[in-house]
Amino acid sequence: MNMKYLKRSLLMTAALVVVVSTAACSSGTNNTNKAANGNKVEDKPAVTLTADQPGWKEDISPIKFDWYLNFSWFANKWGVDPTSKYITKKTGVDINFIVPAGNEKEKLNTLIASGNLPDFITLDKGDDAIQKMIDGEMVLPLNKLADEYDPYFFTASDAAKLSWYTKPDGNVYAYPNASSSPKDYAQYGDTYIANQTFLVRKDMYEAIGSPEMRTPEGFLKALQLAKEKFGTVNGQPLIPLGLHEFTDTGNYSLEVFIQNLLAIPRAIDGKINDRSTDPEYVRWLKTLRQANEEGLLAKDVFIDKRPQMEEKIAQGRYFAMIYQGKDMEAQLSSLYAKDPNAVYIAVDGPANTNLDTPTLDGPGISGWTVTLISKNVKDKARAIRFMSYLNSEEGNKDLFLGEKGFSYDTIDGVDQYKPDQLALLNSDRSAFDKQNGSSFTFWMLMNTNITDKWAPKAVEPFKSIQDWTRGKTVSGSEFELINPTGNSPEGIINTKLGQQFGKTLPKLLMSSSDAEFDTIWNDYQEKRKKDGLDQVTAFQQTKYEENLKKLQEFLK
Repeated sequence: MNMKYLKRSLLMTAALVVVVSTAACSSGTNNTNKAANGNKVEDKPAVTLTADQPGWKEDISPIKFDWYLNFSWFANKWGVDPTSKYITKKTGVDINFIVPAGNEKEKLNTLIASGNLPDFITLDKGDDAIQKMIDGEMVLPLNKLADEYDPYFFTASDAAKLSWYTKPDGNVYAYPNASSSPKDYAQYGDTYIANQTFLVRKDMYEAIGSPEMRTPEGFLKALQLAKEKFGTVNGQPLIPLGLHEFTDTGNYSLEVFIQNLLAIPRAIDGKINDRSTDPEYVRWLKTLRQANEEGLLAKDVFIDKRPQMEEKIAQGRYFAMIYQGKDMEAQLSSLYAKDPNAVYIAVDGPANTNLDTPTLDGPGISGWTVTLISKNVKDKARAIRFMSYLNSEEGNKDLFLGEKGFSYDTIDGVDQYKPDQLALLNSDRSAFDKQNGSSFTFWMLMNTNITDKWAPKAVEPFKSIQDWTRGKTVSGSEFELINPTGNSPEGIINTKLGQQFGKTLPKLLMSSSDAEFDTIWNDYQEKRKKDGLDQVTAFQQTKYEENLKKLQEFLK
């Protein structure tokens, strides 16, 4: 579906009245009340809805949806805090979050194999399970649900994002959060910041003379100085360098993340660039190999999952981190409250030979995560209407500011957090999530372009980290979702290639010499070539060129 067609469709939808049949409406009502009360109630009359009418207001009787989040680190519960309680009271919708206790991929594969998915599913935008669920007809087209039950969905949602996620069959199965289209960049681009940062513990960094860490030599020397000067932190060993967790397909810190720090181009002369073979990237992998040889990569780095990492961040046990600043806000606020000098700050880290400015990922059109609705959903009408509410400005405001009078008020003519709530948000994010629940404690369908007008100005220890990313942030939308997924021939190959890298990366870092590194590296390159790398590259090139055309269409 091209953009012109989508715009025309939306205009037609807005102009026409969609009549929901008595049977469909009654079915949704009965499911709702059965789920809430266990008793069948009398059918309700048909409801006439328009694209300007929020459908969720038609039925606010109690209903509880199961919502699967494919993120084992998510720890918040719906209905514990005032904000989620307020939204349930307002919409009638209660939520039971289902979060994997261990390996996300194993849990999701088990759910898919069972054929019994929860009502809502939220997962990373690039997860190959998305295509598996679509191919298996396990999720419902959002556009068809909207046509039948809630035309307001098209009003509350972004047409460019719907078009971006439209599949070849003409349907949209997933909607993103934290997504920014080319027009969003034109309007808000100068305010965008990135989440990718290189961090050091402030007091330690300053104590060793605030050394440069952009070159391999300076980087290794700084890690060594920190280890020598600060061997332990509160009786526990210092961890010189922290990274994201290792998975069966690699490590985010040591792939896209560090490649962005090194400003390695994603495409050269219109052709997709295999950044993983760039000499600058190999140079820094060898630097990290040397760090491991010199005892500067603790064993913790290879085995810890996010909960263990968060605990160690809160203890201040890392000296430096290739990590995402926003992902550690709760720990940062806790550290800052204890000692403002013992927090993490962003500094210039690994760079290419020319010391070019990093090219960090800004918000792209694909977003961060996507949300889908299962074919097993308890109530189709209530589900799509609740998604419409969450996508709308009203829903975003409720999730971001909470309930007026408790979380926020109109102060000096501006809707903003009440002083006591803002103080809690800035000082103890974990406590804020439980005692307030706004500021996107529940981020599944957040639209940061909408909520930016209510966002408070950043304060330390967050401000300096955000400011470091300004001027380094770029849009990479044309490179998003170009990897083959699912059970297609290219998807199967790509999955295999990812697993190969996941096994190879630790071996490279743990190799005893550059010579051994080279042997492992060369064997890996030969194997990925043999296993079909060229097919994946050709697929990526085609998708990249298609993306360029789509993005240009959005700007018309």
